[in-house]
Amino acid sequence: MNIILIGMPGCGKSTVGVVLAKETGYAFLDTDLLIQKREGLLLQEIIDYKGLPSFLHIEEEVLLSVDCENTVIATGGSAVYSEAAMAHLKSLGIVVYLNVPEKEIERRLRNLSSRGIAGAKDKTLSQLYAERIPLYEQYADFIIDCSEDDVSRTVDRIAQRLQLAML
Repeated sequence: MNIILIGMPGCGKSTVGVVLAKETGYAFLDTDLLIQKREGLLLQEIIDYKGLPSFLHIEEEVLLSVDCENTVIATGGSAVYSEAAMAHLKSLGIVVYLNVPEKEIERRLRNLSSRGIAGAKDKTLSQLYAERIPLYEQYADFIIDCSEDDVSRTVDRIAQRLQLAML
């Protein structure tokens, strides 16, 4: 079984994922890093040079190629735009949505124009948030409210929910 983390950029998927992997003994996989390795470019460079549609296609291909077990998988915030990729990820394990309020995401994302956020050049963060939240909720097996939690508390809450899910 894998644990797949989804959520907005800045919600802590990679940070929480590394700690969760250590605590569970699982491997850790960051799909944004897989994309960058495959393309030899940073996420923002892919979006700038190849365009958003190409970036989303590349992301989908990378997500569809994921084949692992006992791994915490941190996805990019735009993973939920691909129904096929999300169906594949859901077939690999439990999808956990790390929910962080919009105001906190705004506070955390100081580098919006250079971070490699799909759609950030055409939409405001508020518009992206409103567009993506229903998708995160749709694909999540469960939602972890991370509004006031630190990383270790978030990891504890995920572990508790996973234990309940396995009963």
